[in-house]
Amino acid sequence: MSSPREEFLAGDRPDDVALFLSESYVSDDRLARFGTDVDGGVLIVVDGERGRSAFHAATGTGAMEFAQSAMSLEGEIADDLTGGRCPEAPDSDEHVPQFVFAFTEEQNEDVGGIYANGDVIHAYAQCRCGTAYSDRWNVSQQ
Repeated sequence: MSSPREEFLAGDRPDDVALFLSESYVSDDRLARFGTDVDGGVLIVVDGERGRSAFHAATGTGAMEFAQSAMSLEGEIADDLTGGRCPEAPDSDEHVPQFVFAFTEEQNEDVGGIYANGDVIHAYAQCRCGTAYSDRWNVSQQ
């Protein structure tokens, strides 16, 4: 039986969002009951509306506003959504994501590019240094 996290990463939950909150950013143990304890924090997969509300509650900013601001800088986000490499200091262990917000967009051959190759995960991260960045990839490339 698959977990919500595995289903999301496989592209099987296009109406849901995933949130990774690092333990250094949020220390509320109650979050663990809504998600999965992962190395360095908690990963939550919930329906889109509840996820955007949870993101706002945890970070103080709107999910889509954050995603839009992070889009202008590409970085590398781990395909399990629990880590990344900040484009400001890609070789530094100090530059780790405080949080990640992600959603899946279903395959769309009419759009072309990576969208024609399969479902696409869009991920947006906030580094400990304050840099917001984004990454996207085809589910099949994991």
